[in-house]
Amino acid sequence: MPAPLRFREDGTFTIVQFTDMHWHNGEPEDQRTRALIARTLDAEEPDLVALTGDIIAGSGCDDPAQSYLDAVAPIEERGVPWAATFGNHDDEGSVDRDGLMAAQMSCAHCLSEPGPEEVSGVGNYALQVLSATDSRAGAVLYFIDTNSYAETDVGGYGWVRRDQIAWWLGAARKAHENAIDDAPALAFFHIPLPEYDEVWDLHPCHGVKYEAVCPPRINTGLFAAFHEFGDVVGTFVGHDHVNDYVGELHGIRLCYGRGSGFNTYGRDGFPRGARVIRLSEGKREFETWMRLEDDVKVEEQPLHEPCGRTLSE
Repeated sequence: MPAPLRFREDGTFTIVQFTDMHWHNGEPEDQRTRALIARTLDAEEPDLVALTGDIIAGSGCDDPAQSYLDAVAPIEERGVPWAATFGNHDDEGSVDRDGLMAAQMSCAHCLSEPGPEEVSGVGNYALQVLSATDSRAGAVLYFIDTNSYAETDVGGYGWVRRDQIAWWLGAARKAHENAIDDAPALAFFHIPLPEYDEVWDLHPCHGVKYEAVCPPRINTGLFAAFHEFGDVVGTFVGHDHVNDYVGELHGIRLCYGRGSGFNTYGRDGFPRGARVIRLSEGKREFETWMRLEDDVKVEEQPLHEPCGRTLSE
């Protein structure tokens, strides 16, 4: 069992987010993904790796459970704690979410949890990052299953269901019973919320949007719940491989990861990579940058000004 997550003595905690790796069976494209992961971890030396779904392309895997283990091998080899959420493609092969969760939990450095059986989805859980100086939590990390596809005739992608939001609120209240005052929280999941469209259309963002945002067609209010409770300062998703922007909406920064996998679609001139997040204990904010496949660190992304009206107009 990995040791508890904790801020470093200098008060920092660094997370590397990989997303949409789409690992198959170890093909040459997968080996390029493996090399990207290895270079990024060696350069950033994170305290945690967060995997935000579609780590494997289930339907393209001969043995999906083994493919998942192969995909995370560079993380395991370096002894870095890691935690994951599911995407819509992970379980499209012969192994379901429960089986893939069991494969994850067989790894020595995995912190993923299946979550309560009575709650929709697999992999709803919260992790605490302990203070550098005592046993209280200095930050909280939420991992939430956005499910796969709509289960009603509305069509499109899955959404975070209302029982998951109720579970999250209870988990957040419990987590903050043992936390420093105003401890920040981050949320990791796969499918972007509808608010990712809103922030791009109506607010300044940094980064690019090379494809349409693909949220669910139903908005069940997860963002509203985050806003009302008040601890979440950033959300991190994947799903849309060639979007990487960050924008702030009502006090929460909505962030895309950087597509990490070579065995899936991308865009010419848009290198694969990873998003890096750094928390500083006692601060309700975070730094973020990207580390690309050519080992370039991108600290400043281009500014996008909204084309439409702002909400204040």
